[in-house]
Amino acid sequence: MASESPRHESYERIYAVVRQIPVGRVATYGQVAALAGLPGHARQVGYALHALKEGSNVPWHRVINAKGEVSLRAEAGWDNFQRHLLEEEGVVFDERGRVDLERERWEPSLKDTIQLSRNS
Repeated sequence: MASESPRHESYERIYAVVRQIPVGRVATYGQVAALAGLPGHARQVGYALHALKEGSNVPWHRVINAKGEVSLRAEAGWDNFQRHLLEEEGVVFDERGRVDLERERWEPSLKDTIQLSRNS
């Protein structure tokens, strides 16, 4: 039996972390990368989320950049759609279009962090 590609394995670890982000909370690309055992690979998180199929159960919209902003996308309107989804969950944006990460960032419990590291 052939083993899964490293890319597939890392994407699955990223998706496992993103699935843990609760409604009304956000995480940064870098935070997700670190929790997935891929510190310093924030961009890979973006690639993984972009690769999701339509209808996926991964809450991709809960991942934002380190400035607290929705990242711009090549597809017109997706950044507004992401913001809309977050606002529907109660995430608040300021007048500059930023989320207060001190207030809205997901901080997994020690138990959750240990579980995620075991799955990495």
